[in-house]
Amino acid sequence: MHAQPTILPYKGTLPTIHPDAFIAPGAVIIGDVHIGAFTNVWPGCVIRGDVHTIRIGARTNIQDGTVIHVTRKTGPTTIGSGITIGHQALLHACTLADGCFVGMRATVMDFATVEAGAFVAAGALVTPKKQVKAGEMWAGNPAKFFRPVSAEEAAFIPISAQHYVDLAAEYKAEAA
Repeated sequence: MHAQPTILPYKGTLPTIHPDAFIAPGAVIIGDVHIGAFTNVWPGCVIRGDVHTIRIGARTNIQDGTVIHVTRKTGPTTIGSGITIGHQALLHACTLADGCFVGMRATVMDFATVEAGAFVAAGALVTPKKQVKAGEMWAGNPAKFFRPVSAEEAAFIPISAQHYVDLAAEYKAEAA
């Protein structure tokens, strides 16, 4: 028998997880959360849609130890498709557009937006209401524009997403 993730309802609402998604043992997903096809959620992640909604698109990878939460009544979290979210990131009531990248231990706070093709560097703190524009890399604490995203970095975003889709498929096959 294989260990399972913890999937819990909140006030009668159970998370909706696409059957092609991979949720690792040790992940916790609660409440009004929707997870798209081929998205993968790794051990130690907590995705808690209790006091607002969380929507996660397809082919996004949410790496070990990441916490995703919301703000009561005013702040959903919306995460698009084809995104890499590094280990131990903290995402709170923010919006990540398709094809962006959030580095390890980065924090994106309430009502901040990371646009398509933008990078949040490892360890960065994107404060409330900031907009990380397409093609920009933000770094620091508090985060601010650091430099344009290089062509190599931009090309890496879909490669990273595909790598994690493939890795999750290997895990699912082994658990079957």
